[in-house]
Amino acid sequence: MITLEQLNLLSEQEAFSKLEQCCVSKTWAGKMVEIRPFSSENELIKTAASIWYNDCSVEDFKEAFTGHPKIGNVDSLKEKFAHTADWAGNEQSKVADANMETIEALAKANELYEDKFGYIFIVSASGKSAEEMLAIVNSRLNNNTEDEIYVAMNEQHKITVIRLAKLIEDLSKKADLSSHLTTHALDTSIGVPAKHMLITLKGLRNNQWKPMSVGITNNDGRISDVLPPGQLLSPGNYTMTFNTANYYKNNNQNGFYPEASIQFEVTDGSHYHIPLLINPFGYSTYRGS
Repeated sequence: MITLEQLNLLSEQEAFSKLEQCCVSKTWAGKMVEIRPFSSENELIKTAASIWYNDCSVEDFKEAFTGHPKIGNVDSLKEKFAHTADWAGNEQSKVADANMETIEALAKANELYEDKFGYIFIVSASGKSAEEMLAIVNSRLNNNTEDEIYVAMNEQHKITVIRLAKLIEDLSKKADLSSHLTTHALDTSIGVPAKHMLITLKGLRNNQWKPMSVGITNNDGRISDVLPPGQLLSPGNYTMTFNTANYYKNNNQNGFYPEASIQFEVTDGSHYHIPLLINPFGYSTYRGS
């Protein structure tokens, strides 16, 4: 771990080597080195996102993906998810042990993903159980090749920021690492958070709704990292789609609406929170804080 000042003072070669630990895209790391010195941790985070989203190409994204090991085979996945772990949520619940059926399905889904898209499944996996990872990869397998790269590149940058926080001393304390957009789902029919619900953020590209991010609600019904830190949505209209069909099926409920899609407008860089209140026969929303 080094300080921001030390990063600024490193030689170009040394700085490149440090930043490459966070993301192996040569374009991203090289431009980060060129732009130094960073005046603050917040500037570092904003610059990291700006370079990734404005200066990097699809080939740069794919190069960055090569910096991750494959998620693993059945044996390695079984070891990874063998034990319960504290859930990083308000309830501090436990993630259930992954059974062999889930492990085998996750390994198979990752093979299908790489065969279809030509690169490994990229996801910011921190705090996610095997069951949640399986739900996410199966959802993203439905994307076409052109769309999936944009979902994967968002996940890549989430991981890059996590690694920057491990590289730069006190980064998480001094920089704003919050997401421009968050969400929260509550099941009002039973009075509990709607946990493990798949949610897709969509934006307009070529006048068509295209996926940008796929997440799954935690035990508190929240997704706090819909977008990577430093990425601001451009002004315009967006849609957040909640997969209520699978949620009701997993909870042995019958729901009238298979999905709830909420369209909203982004006008500035302030925080946007899109909550959903659901029951089997209706739903509502409002702008949260």
